[in-house]
Amino acid sequence: MQIEEFKQKVEELGIPCTKKQLEQLEQYYELLVEWNEKINLTAIIEKKQVYLKHFYDSLTLERVIALQNAQNLCDIGTGAGFPGIVLKIFFPNLHITLVDSLQKRITFLNLVITTLGLKDIVTYHARAEEFANIHREEFDIVTARAVSHLRILLEYGIPMVKVNKYLIAMKGNIEEEIEESKSTMTKLKCHIEKVDEFELPNMAGHRTLLLIQKDDKTSHLFPRKYSEMKKKSI
Repeated sequence: MQIEEFKQKVEELGIPCTKKQLEQLEQYYELLVEWNEKINLTAIIEKKQVYLKHFYDSLTLERVIALQNAQNLCDIGTGAGFPGIVLKIFFPNLHITLVDSLQKRITFLNLVITTLGLKDIVTYHARAEEFANIHREEFDIVTARAVSHLRILLEYGIPMVKVNKYLIAMKGNIEEEIEESKSTMTKLKCHIEKVDEFELPNMAGHRTLLLIQKDDKTSHLFPRKYSEMKKKSI
């Protein structure tokens, strides 16, 4: 994905893309490549692929929720900062919390935050389950990109979400995981609000965004058949 195509596709998501944001992404990319030689951050380092499979992919959350209306977001298992740092660049209104279990990645993330001049974004060196134990009902949005089985993600993600707010799982194919997680959703008093399936540009892969709302009581909306919940689009 070339820069102009990236800008076009981001704007098609309804997200303005400014010169400053593109400059910040370029700085981010350069740091990613440099640090990837020191620690294992990502298997994807070719520039076109980073812009497509990391930067653009991170912004697809806007497909299922209006991020400009949220106050804060926690990205658990953030790794090299996807989607959290990319979201901060494009949605400065969000107070972002990045959680990762590896200190070397936290060191990298802190360098990116400082270099890009990002504000209202913090990092935590912790396992997701440990962090969740002391940060209950703090966040409008909790998200995780390709982290754990959905059942496990629910166990430590939903307790962190405020009542009537959202956990967003960023996955590939997820139908089987949904079926295996029904009892967990009932136990944790949450329901699937939206399933958005789509293909990344340039035939770069299948994606599923699962928007899960935390209820103040067990939802009558769940369980439903997967085929009734999902919204397919290209």
